[in-house]
Amino acid sequence: MGLLPDQKVTNKLRHYQLMAFCLLIFCVILLFGTIAVSVYFSLFYRENNERELKQLKENQTTLLEIIHKLTDLNNTLSSENEGLRRDNDNQTVIIGNLTQEYKVSELKIADLTDENNKLTVDKQQLETQNQQLEKEKNNLTEQIRNIENNVTVAQQIIVAYCPIKDENRQCKPCQNGWLHHQSNCYVIHNADPADQKTWEIAREICRAKKSDLAVIVNEDEKTFIRDNSYETEGLTGYWIGLRAEAEKWKWINGSYLTKTSWMTQPANNGYCAISVKNQEWSSVSCGNKNGWICKKAALSV
Repeated sequence: MGLLPDQKVTNKLRHYQLMAFCLLIFCVILLFGTIAVSVYFSLFYRENNERELKQLKENQTTLLEIIHKLTDLNNTLSSENEGLRRDNDNQTVIIGNLTQEYKVSELKIADLTDENNKLTVDKQQLETQNQQLEKEKNNLTEQIRNIENNVTVAQQIIVAYCPIKDENRQCKPCQNGWLHHQSNCYVIHNADPADQKTWEIAREICRAKKSDLAVIVNEDEKTFIRDNSYETEGLTGYWIGLRAEAEKWKWINGSYLTKTSWMTQPANNGYCAISVKNQEWSSVSCGNKNGWICKKAALSV
């Protein structure tokens, strides 16, 4: 009975010892586990650190290469930038020179424009003067031609009005074949029927002789014309310078017949007057064919 408590104590002691031993074993295992884990993590981190260090070194090398390249690129860009700056300075100088030349050119263009305007004005003035000179030349040429014509006419007049007779030139108011009355000359064309003309053609023939169809201005001349309107077989009468226009009798000199007793027949358009021997004037179609009487001023001698 006295041992039981000791045995219990011993058992408890053993039990505690066992527990202590187990705890010790657990602690030892835990220690070794901790050491093992520490070693493992130490090795793991060491390996990672070595890899990271290696990677960092590689990155550093790469970065150094990149920095070197960037440095070279920066140097190149700096050199190019310096070249561009010099080029820009040169271009600025060139632009300034060109601007100055442009201003000078503008001034020259303005001067040339003024000179061109002046030359244009001078050209216009010269053209105007040339036109005036051309007109004067034409006028002088026309005057010379007229003078030559007048000389020719004068020579013809001298020959016609002043023929040479017995080696002497004798002048008369009318040329041969023309009748002289008052201050005029007349030619009576008492043509055969085959040679008779219409009023218009008869007038053209008179004009070719520097005369025109007779215009009668007074009773004395009217009587002279009537008396010299020769009677010829096949001849109705002689054209004079009177025809109907706008139902009025009008002379070829533009005046109208005022003495109605000289022509009693109506003024029908397309009709002209003829003089008939010992009769009053008669109205016939201007297209008929008749003789004609030309008239022109006599030569003063």
